[in-house]
Amino acid sequence: ACTIFSLFRWNIVDATEEEPRSFIYLSADAMSNPAKLLVLIQGCGVVRAGQWARRLIINQDLDSGTQIPFITRAQEEGYSVMVLNPNENHLEVERPAKPTPLPSPEASDEPAEKRERKDERESKKKRDFYEKYRNPQKESETEQIPIRENGSPEEHVLYAWDHFVSKAAARNVFVVAHSYGGLSLVELMIQREAQVKNRVCAVAMTDSVHNIWHQDASKSIQEWLQQHCRNWVSSPEPLDTPVEPMLSDCPRVSAGTERHELTSWRSFNSIFQFFSEALQTGEEETSNTVTTRSSHRTKHDHDHDHNHNNL
Repeated sequence: ACTIFSLFRWNIVDATEEEPRSFIYLSADAMSNPAKLLVLIQGCGVVRAGQWARRLIINQDLDSGTQIPFITRAQEEGYSVMVLNPNENHLEVERPAKPTPLPSPEASDEPAEKRERKDERESKKKRDFYEKYRNPQKESETEQIPIRENGSPEEHVLYAWDHFVSKAAARNVFVVAHSYGGLSLVELMIQREAQVKNRVCAVAMTDSVHNIWHQDASKSIQEWLQQHCRNWVSSPEPLDTPVEPMLSDCPRVSAGTERHELTSWRSFNSIFQFFSEALQTGEEETSNTVTTRSSHRTKHDHDHDHNHNNL
């Protein structure tokens, strides 16, 4: 994936050198491709940019666990690509060690029980010290410094939209949002409804955890999701079988698997087919609108000329 992408490390446009930053991946033509842009949003947790599920990466393969197949297919079909990184919300730094207090001159006069407790504490510190090196995975004490305007997945997606997606040249934006990524996408719509409707052609969710009631999505957003979104959910039914909707938002179909983390990979081909059909439908609607306007204009001009000639 590194050969496909230019890596931009960023947090905010005016970030200082000392400030913690996050990053996203952009294809070379992400801002300039005039036709199609694909935006990939993973779920929450330990996964980072370009990953769907670490469990699949470790136990199965890179195709099912990463976004690489989506990136490759998208570029083959003429999309530019943006890979978001919604889970990098803070920088972890090790806390400075507390200074060791100097022994008090009266230490020798301490009661025996107090000295024993102190020795026990010192002994525990030594055990912890050796345990740290015996078990390198044991975390040291850290503090978290939030990344400005990217302190949560929802903030990150909003920031990426404002500074990258909305400024891209693509006429049609497509989104794949897995799990919590679907919730972040709905939150983006609540914050930028008009912009999203104007730019996004179709949204493919995979086992999304969004909830239009809890997120207080408007009726107009629900209607848009019905028309432009599809959610491939974990289900024992065959791939693309309609599944009874839980709420009145986007249609739900089976991803052909009951494993949550596999839903993106199993619905891979169906998602790109869905995007192709949505693009074709959008182009036909645009063409019909232009034709209708042109016909109306021609009739209006004809009537105007006819009336003018009768004067």
